[in-house]
Amino acid sequence: MQVLLAEDDRAVRESLTRALNLEGYDTRAVSNGAMALDALREQPAELVILDVSMPVVDGLTVCRVLRSENNQVPILMLTARTETSDRVAGLDAGADDYLPKPFDLDELFARMRALSRRAQLDTEPGDDRRDDAFELGDLRLEPAGRRVVRGSREIDLSKTEFDLLELLVRNAGIVLDHTTIYERIWNYDFGPDSKNLAVYVGYLRRKTEEGGEARLIHTVRGVGYVARVDTT
Repeated sequence: MQVLLAEDDRAVRESLTRALNLEGYDTRAVSNGAMALDALREQPAELVILDVSMPVVDGLTVCRVLRSENNQVPILMLTARTETSDRVAGLDAGADDYLPKPFDLDELFARMRALSRRAQLDTEPGDDRRDDAFELGDLRLEPAGRRVVRGSREIDLSKTEFDLLELLVRNAGIVLDHTTIYERIWNYDFGPDSKNLAVYVGYLRRKTEEGGEARLIHTVRGVGYVARVDTT
């Protein structure tokens, strides 16, 4: 796999590059966001690792630019910021996953493998089930075109957001526990202390309820989440 790493801290950049190469990744490393954009335009990557805080152009801006250019390369954000709002900003910009610093290399590699598997599944032909459209109330989800519409309003979702919404809508009325969702979406259970899933659910709710619509994604405390239309 060809990986582009953008990290302004030289020591971190060099140590990560060594670790990635030892794991068999073909790694290019740059020190700021502007160089990352130039490198991707010159030669595409299969996965991008971006530090949030970089000089010249920061990681969030790189995400926004890539998504505005319809570049759907999987993006993993590295951030020293621990506030939920900071993590949501990364998802808002189009990142597929985030990893707070300091992190364990095993977890980094696990998240990279999960992003890679999801990207491969999206490009595999022959799954006619993904051509079916699903409806939940006034929300319509079209897997083949990766399109979501609620009422007359089209909703723009990142890759991970779409995958999560599709999983919930396909299983409407069924409560999915945290472990099941992590394994189906990330192919890895990050454990009970991870806030990853809660952040994505919150972000989906904001997008699907942006026009004042009723909630479709509900929390089942102590268990997980369920997609359903409340009739009360």
